[in-house]
Amino acid sequence: QVQLVESGGGLVQAGGSLRLSCAASGSIFRVNDMAWYRQAPGNQRELVATITSSGISNYADSVKGRFTISRDNAKNTAYLQMNSLKLEDTAVYYCNAHLIVLGTGPLPKYYWGQGTQVTVSS
Repeated sequence: QVQLVESGGGLVQAGGSLRLSCAASGSIFRVNDMAWYRQAPGNQRELVATITSSGISNYADSVKGRFTISRDNAKNTAYLQMNSLKLEDTAVYYCNAHLIVLGTGPLPKYYWGQGTQVTVSS
């Protein structure tokens, strides 16, 4: 019923930039918060950034000043602009959305994308 599809990952040199996109599609009534998480090999999944439907954002300390989360509500799409990338930013990046699916009642649920690999090289 609902799909979150991430794109924009890839290989980049340290100091470079990438822009990730996450498009939510399907029978969506409303998208509330959207977020980006990441998981490096051997590590737990960690929160990178969140954004509310009204555009209020929050960031992990490790990415503040370098990453910017944004969204286009008309397209149910979130973005993550990543600048000044570091080796330690290498991870699989996952999109998460808190949304209401048409015909399933008023309670929102969390949905995940399949992830996109970001690799930062020296």
